[in-house]
Amino acid sequence: MTSLKFRAAGRDDAEGIARLHADSWRRHYRGAYSDEFLDGDVVSNRLTVWASRLATPSASATIVAEDDAGLLLGFVHVVFDEDPQWGSLVDNLHVINARRRTGLGSELLTRAAEAVVGGATGKALYLWVLEQNTSAQGFYQAFGGTCAEEPTTVGAPGGVAARLNGTPKKLRMTWADAATVGRLRPAADR
Repeated sequence: MTSLKFRAAGRDDAEGIARLHADSWRRHYRGAYSDEFLDGDVVSNRLTVWASRLATPSASATIVAEDDAGLLLGFVHVVFDEDPQWGSLVDNLHVINARRRTGLGSELLTRAAEAVVGGATGKALYLWVLEQNTSAQGFYQAFGGTCAEEPTTVGAPGGVAARLNGTPKKLRMTWADAATVGRLRPAADR
C-alpha cells in the first residue's frame, strides 16, 4: 500500500488541483451544473480560481494529499472565519475517484478541522453540499455535521447563470466546534 503524505499547497499545485476539482465536478455535479459547462473547459475555469487562491493565500489553508511518487490524490481548502455566524468554510474537499471510500476524504476533513482549530478565531465549521449529493451528506453526517437550514439556491460558477442546470439547491452542513470532527470520525475510517 502506498503511503500518504499531506502538506500545504503551493502555487505549483494550482494545475493539479484544478484538474482534480474539474474531474470531481464532472462526476458529481451533473444535473446541477450544465453539461455544456462540465463538458467544456471547466479545467480552465478552475485553474483561474486556484491560481489566484494559491498565489495570494490569506486567512485560508489548502492541504493536499499525495502518494510517494507525488501524485495528487485529494485536497481540502478551508477559509478561516468566513462567516460571523457559521465560522470557517470548508470551501472544497475532493478526492480522485480511485481513492473514494478509502478514508482519504475522512483524513482531509479531519485535517481541515485541525487547521481551523489552529488558525481560526472562532471554533465553528461549515460547508455547502449539493442537495442531490446524498452520499456526501451521509459522509458529513457521519462526522457529526448537521443540516442547519432549508436548502438554498446554488450560486453559478463565476457568476455565469448558464453554467447551472435550472436552479439547483445546496444545504449548509455545520459543526459548532471543529475540534469534534476528528473525534467523531466513523470507526471504520480510524
